[in-house]
Amino acid sequence: MITRIYFWQIERRYLVWAILRMAVDRRALKENKSISFWKLLGCGKGETFTPRDADPQRWGLLIRIEADQVERFEASKLMKRWASHSTDTFSATLKTISAHGEWSRKQPFPLEIDGKEWDGEVVAITRARIKPRKNLVFWRSVPPVTAALKSAPGLMAAIGIGEAPIGLQGTFSIWRDGAAIRDFAYRSQAHRAAIDATAREQWYAEELFARFALVDTNGRL
Repeated sequence: MITRIYFWQIERRYLVWAILRMAVDRRALKENKSISFWKLLGCGKGETFTPRDADPQRWGLLIRIEADQVERFEASKLMKRWASHSTDTFSATLKTISAHGEWSRKQPFPLEIDGKEWDGEVVAITRARIKPRKNLVFWRSVPPVTAALKSAPGLMAAIGIGEAPIGLQGTFSIWRDGAAIRDFAYRSQAHRAAIDATAREQWYAEELFARFALVDTNGRL
């Protein structure tokens, strides 16, 4: 199995079409026996993690799929439809360096590579299910962290991702190397304050943090 992620940029006139596909494509993904885990994703700026962050022109898909089935999947009707409606597509293959927590009560990313042996670009994926009564507190705490993230040395790209406009949010970011992301995680004052607030407020019902070796990419994020 390998992890693949896709982001599609669409024109605004296809917004209703994209929302419909987010619902309809679930069946095809669920029935595909070569896929062990999948998530259709909305995207955003990742600044406040509220609906106003949403980017209606960018949508995504994350999957764990049998390596020898990738080509067949990318030639499927589902993928061809997204390609035909997109002005730009980004795709990447990821290998897990570390993963903590759960996503939809699963641990979908088994360790695949020793981080000490990887000196290339690194992807970080965070995902959380926020307790409904904690949404306001969470939203007030996010801006300093996102501001620190955007200016972090070694950050190459970052966007917000989520399975729903409210309550199921995360980030997808690309870093120059593992040292850059470790520096942000452990030395950024804003990030450390957020970690302390998470422990104090207990605002997550479920959370996951994973780092991946960025094995290959195609297109622009």
